[in-house]
Amino acid sequence: MSNVQSFEALVENMTEEVWQRMRQSVELGRWPDGRQLTNEQRELSLEAIIAWEIRNNIPLEERTGYLPQSCKNQGPSPVAQAAVIANAKELKV
Repeated sequence: MSNVQSFEALVENMTEEVWQRMRQSVELGRWPDGRQLTNEQRELSLEAIIAWEIRNNIPLEERTGYLPQSCKNQGPSPVAQAAVIANAKELKV
């Protein structure tokens, strides 16, 4: 099984509880047992979190890394929209 297939299987089988724990671990820089995340673990976990959020149609404003717009009457910035689209294409979701 390739790394891409393993990653996709991980995201597909991830429960909401695992997503929440992984998200908290990335925020704190530590696993629930107190061990520190390596840079590689943080990067891969963040990719899995974002892919899970896209697959599970989490509202944009609730997703990891969401930054609210500075002006309420404006829509999402073109840069933010392009980033979301690029991530979705890259993660093939």
